[in-house]
Amino acid sequence: MTAYSAADWTGFAATAATAAATLAGLLFVAVSINLQRILQYPNLPGRAGETLIFFAFALIVTLLVIVPGQPRPVLAWELVAAGLLIGATALLIDLKSGQSSEESRAGRLATRITPILVSFGGVTVAGITLLAGGGGGLYWLVPGVLAAIVGGLGNTWVLLVEILR
Repeated sequence: MTAYSAADWTGFAATAATAAATLAGLLFVAVSINLQRILQYPNLPGRAGETLIFFAFALIVTLLVIVPGQPRPVLAWELVAAGLLIGATALLIDLKSGQSSEESRAGRLATRITPILVSFGGVTVAGITLLAGGGGGLYWLVPGVLAAIVGGLGNTWVLLVEILR
């Protein structure tokens, strides 16, 4: 396996894409079950949107990796663009949704900001190093995709379980 050959990463990408798509479905169930409660809190609709972005991002990035015969520079630029554009969107949504009264600054940093930075930053670095041909390449997808999935799971837990407390 090499860090610079997308063909070597199809197993990881296909598995992660399946997980992300499944978790996006779970998110829709969580939101539909608790929609009235979610709408009662000003920051939770944004958090639901942020969660969808986490799962959609993991799905999009991993699907880009499994496109057959795609030239390495094209994939690299797709990863950089996805990381920067979708990451900026997630940060903007998070900033607009604000902090809930039940959430500390440290908690928000740990559960909301850090997953955004690690997931979108990891994928952006994967694209940059893939383009450069050195520095880790697609190995940076691992923390990026995992942070998106873990961040999304944490938010889904809040929208499904914590909201009922």
